Amino acid sequence: MTPALQTEYKERVLPALQSKFGYANIHQVPKIEKVVINTCVGKENDRKQAVEDAVEEIGRISGQKAVATKSKKAISNFKLRAGELIGARVTLRGPRMYEFLERLIKTAIPRIRDFRGVNPRAFDGRGNYCLGVTDQSIFPEIEIDKVKRNIGFDVIIVTSAKTDAEARELLAEMGMPFRKPAKTATATA
Repeated sequence: MTPALQTEYKERVLPALQSKFGYANIHQVPKIEKVVINTCVGKENDRKQAVEDAVEEIGRISGQKAVATKSKKAISNFKLRAGELIGARVTLRGPRMYEFLERLIKTAIPRIRDFRGVNPRAFDGRGNYCLGVTDQSIFPEIEIDKVKRNIGFDVIIVTSAKTDAEARELLAEMGMPFRKPAKTATATA
């Protein structure tokens, strides 16, 4: 069974983007290629247990087993050795990616307290978007009673768009709630 967001992309978003940007070929229309969820728990005192908790929480949120990440070099000021476990990450593609994005956009983001929209300028210049989530408890899969520590993580949405404007329009069409630009007050003198 295909996820609802994937069906919506094929039926509504793809034709809308094709007409808006005037693509001659349907394969020129930008699409989401993958979603990477990444967290780092390097500052915790019990780093090994924190990494295990992060792997479990990220796996529960994404629906796919996360892998622990290791440090590449030693940094003495942080008491960090090369090859030491410091975080967790998971890469989602295909139906799992669309299921996660649908849960993120329609369920998790609206549960953020005092939410006014996600930053519309968090693009990297190549059409990829990065969203920082400060607390994992906004996801319904997380049981608040069993949370041992708050884990913040990054959600990187990698698209095939060539420009940030195309990627922004793609994500907006898929339902990403971007913050409205602040209206500037004009000086009357």
